[in-house]
Amino acid sequence: MVTLRRTQQERRDQAEAALLAAAAELVVEQGVRSLTLARVGERAGYSRGIVTHHFGAKQALVERLARTTQAGFVPGLAELPPGRDRLLRLIDGYLGELGRLGVSNQAFLVLWAEAATQPDLAPIFRERDAAFRADLREDVEAGIEAGAIDPGVRPDDVAIAVVGQLRGIALQRLLDPRGVDVEQVRRSVTGYWRRALGPAPSAGQG
Repeated sequence: MVTLRRTQQERRDQAEAALLAAAAELVVEQGVRSLTLARVGERAGYSRGIVTHHFGAKQALVERLARTTQAGFVPGLAELPPGRDRLLRLIDGYLGELGRLGVSNQAFLVLWAEAATQPDLAPIFRERDAAFRADLREDVEAGIEAGAIDPGVRPDDVAIAVVGQLRGIALQRLLDPRGVDVEQVRRSVTGYWRRALGPAPSAGQG
């Protein structure tokens, strides 16, 4: 019985992964308006009933796709404690990953851009952006507390600026891959934030 349950779960996970991959491909190729449960099932080789069984409705599918494509964009961050180093690693790693954007990452960027004009998408991406900014604020606050970031830096301002900068560069890369030198931008932007964050002034400096 234990083996049977594991096999069923593996089949479920495999089907869900295939459906999400199919949904990502359709979003990249034709935008979110093209996304229907029937088309996702057809692309993945499953019936619409299977898609409905896994996600229920298009909104739930899009929400799962947004969460899945955003998670783990920069490998290795989960092992790092909050602080200046993690923040700089995120910025550097995010820009580095733009040189090899996969379909799932492209789908996230397309969805994020379309959220500005799609009422069904807006709540999902407001929540995703708020979570991203919260992680960045945590890094800045921890860096200030540790004396590694200038205490005059405002965590909220840094979080908003970093999200806007990274996503803006990513969209430019998506639209015009040859027009964005990823490695040059990576060095420049990471260097900028390294200087802008501090370190905090030493005692006696004024």
